[in-house]
Order: sequence, then structure tokens, then C-alpha cells
Amino acid sequence: MEIEMKIKGLVVDPISKMPIVVLEDSNNERMLPIWIGVFEANAIALKIENISTPRPMTHDLVKTLLDKLNISIDKIVVNDVRDNTFYALIHCRYKDQIFTIDSRPSDAIALSLRVNAPIFVNEEVVKKAHSLKFDDNLEDSEKLKKWLENLKPENLGKYKM
Repeated sequence: MEIEMKIKGLVVDPISKMPIVVLEDSNNERMLPIWIGVFEANAIALKIENISTPRPMTHDLVKTLLDKLNISIDKIVVNDVRDNTFYALIHCRYKDQIFTIDSRPSDAIALSLRVNAPIFVNEEVVKKAHSLKFDDNLEDSEKLKKWLENLKPENLGKYKM
């Protein structure tokens, strides 16, 4: 089963200093943090804040290509998590043909913002994510889990939605 989610916000992991995109379901019952790269976080933040750039960013270029080729995006789905790595699929449509494209969740999310496609997460991914073993290099993974569980809107800074 797929759960529709929205971007709750972007935060920085206080331990690893890496950006995290936080997804949340419409009932505010389930939250999914996904660690992403700095460039992808920037692409997401630019769109959330409606900041235009003088030249197209990569995700803007992809949107333009899709538009020119008459390919639409029906949805993106974070469909798996293996070895602490999340996976996503971009569900596309060209005329009557439906196909999926493998993607990193951060790229799929950045693209979904540009084409107004809904974001879904497989329910199994949410369940698996709650039992993830964080990187052993982190100071205290239990402390990090606790921090994520206790995130409040004010912790999400200017990127909260």
C-alpha cells in the first residue's frame, strides 16, 4: 500500500551535518526522514521558497525535456530501503504508455515539486525506516533517532510547509 506524503520540511542532521528531507502523511501520523545531498537539498529548497535562478537547474531542465516530449509524471514513489539507502520510482506517462524510471528519492522529490506530482511512500518503507540502523560513525544513533522523533515545526526553519 502506498501512503501519500508531503514535504514537512528540510533540516540538517545535527550529528552528520547532512540535509534531511522530512516527509509526513496527511494525518500527521507518520514521518519519514531521508538523508539527501547538499545539491539536492538546495534544489528542493529553491522550489519550496519559489526562488528562480538565472539559468535552469538540473531538475528544471528535466522538466523542460519532459514537457517538450509530452511526457507527464503521475507520481513518485519511495518504494524501497536497503542497507540504509532509499530508492524511488518516477511513474511517467506518454500517451497511453505508462512506465517507471529508477531514481534517488531526492531527485524524484525535486522533480515532483516542479511538475506538481504527488509523493507516495510504500508502507513497508515507512515500517523499515523506523528500524534502520544508522551509520556506526555517528556519535550516538539512539540520540539521533530520538531527535528525529521529537522534531517540531519550529525545528524545520524557513523550509517548513
